[in-house]
Amino acid sequence: MTNQSPVTEISFSSLNLPEPLARGIADAGFERCTPIQAGTLPRALAGLDVAGQAQTGTGKTAAFLVAMYAQLLRNPASPEKPISSPRGFILAPTRELAVQIHRDAELLGQYTGITLGLAFGGVDYEKQRRALEGGVDILIGTPGRIIDYFKQHVFELRHVQVLVLDEADRMFDLGFIADIRYLMRRLPDPAARLSMLFSATLSQRVLELAYEHMSEPELIRIEPEKVTADRVRQVIYYPSMEEKAGLLIGLLRTLGATRTMVFVNMKRTAERLEATLRANNIDAEAMSGDVPQNKRLRMLRDFHEGRLPVLIATDVAARGLHVPDVSHVFNYDLPQDPEDYVHRIGRTARAGAAGDAISFGCEDYVQSLPDIEAFIGRKLPVEAVDKGVVAEIIEPPRAERSYGSGGSRGGGGGGRGGPRGGPGGRSGGGRGFGGGGGSDRPRGLLSSSPSAPPTPLPAAVPLAESAPPAPLAVNPTAAASHGPGGGRGRRPRRPDAPPAVSVAPLPVDAAAPAVAADAAAPRKRRRRRRGRGGGAGAANAASGQNPATSGSAAAGGPLARLGAALKGLWRKLLG
Repeated sequence: MTNQSPVTEISFSSLNLPEPLARGIADAGFERCTPIQAGTLPRALAGLDVAGQAQTGTGKTAAFLVAMYAQLLRNPASPEKPISSPRGFILAPTRELAVQIHRDAELLGQYTGITLGLAFGGVDYEKQRRALEGGVDILIGTPGRIIDYFKQHVFELRHVQVLVLDEADRMFDLGFIADIRYLMRRLPDPAARLSMLFSATLSQRVLELAYEHMSEPELIRIEPEKVTADRVRQVIYYPSMEEKAGLLIGLLRTLGATRTMVFVNMKRTAERLEATLRANNIDAEAMSGDVPQNKRLRMLRDFHEGRLPVLIATDVAARGLHVPDVSHVFNYDLPQDPEDYVHRIGRTARAGAAGDAISFGCEDYVQSLPDIEAFIGRKLPVEAVDKGVVAEIIEPPRAERSYGSGGSRGGGGGGRGGPRGGPGGRSGGGRGFGGGGGSDRPRGLLSSSPSAPPTPLPAAVPLAESAPPAPLAVNPTAAASHGPGGGRGRRPRRPDAPPAVSVAPLPVDAAAPAVAADAAAPRKRRRRRRGRGGGAGAANAASGQNPATSGSAAAGGPLARLGAALKGLWRKLLG
């Protein structure tokens, strides 16, 4: 954190700050206040609410940290405050900004004895929870994780003395307004705390939030003469889509870029561009919203310390981050929001330094240019695309696409209706593509080899009408479930199963109706459970007939009468 932007005549030593805080400020190299610090600190140090707007990179973070430390040092905590209740509360829209605020707070407050805590998603949940349960004086975090811990009673907010909302307009853009209002309603009354709100832009909706949850805040605007810094050299090229990657690589090689940020609009573009730059011997990494948090922090640390020369990012990294000595910013894709253009190029020429902002006006995003130029109040200088600068690029190997492969562990699953995955794996692939690692057997066949033709099922052996077979016990429930029109369908017979055998009706005597009624009772309960069935198969099963022999049974007089009796009994039972 540096403080070399244009300064005023007000020095930090003239603000009568507590001695431990003044030592930390001296170690950070701060001597005189920037305009936003000179405008907000006298009022905030007096305990009055402020809403500050200033250009990116002008010292807003130091302004609210100095005011918070001074307020907490001068006003000790009440004796009844629980150990888990923080006294200072800072909300930031992104994880990276929360980490940066924490780093700056450690520098300024190193002699104060005030403890700091972080709460944001993507890292060890239980580790953060234990740290907060142990008690911190200042809690810094993002709304989602803060609310998660708050609802679990990890800490409470009834004893907060100082509230800070940083990059408040970005919180609106990211959809955090409901979360912000939820948390602010759990804080002490606005008159009982110091509230500060800072942002690069203060829209009407942000001001409404300020006047609703702050105590008569004073609006302090530090309006620059120009929206973008004078020290940023801006230029735009008009490459074709095929020339963009080659032009970027050529400019990186010829301009002597030492620490470069490349902004894109979509995650997939960032990933593809990272692979292209790496294939052409340019060390680059892509940071987007779904990159694991530990990896994102490692990227920022490497970029901050100079080990990573090129950082590719979506707009998640465009707000609030301070990385010193960024020499070049590339708008590989022009942003669709003019304000995002200002925040992107604000990553360079920070703290009074100079820098270059180079934009590509390709056919996909050049329609945003008129709005950007109207917002910044100037035309961007145009540079011609020199064919000698466009580098011959080495295309990275394309990742093999496996449509429908369900998972990578234990053998992927099949497509819709296909077999499950291998042992320990995840089953289920894409619909209709057969699966990547699963079997490609046709649906419903159980062949032991995917390439072998299915073994035909053996045909049933009919019985002679004149030679009835030996009596066999028949389960009416099973017979009904296999009938052509009854109950639910069953799996096909396995190829190695014994041949199907037709079953003839048993000889009956006078007690046959009672026996048949007893045999039909289980079938009645089964059909009620399933809720459907019936048809010809069910009737054949009820009558004790097999579909293969029903015709011959109907020809005989006694058998025909028995079948009619059983049908009537079956209807009564179902009726």
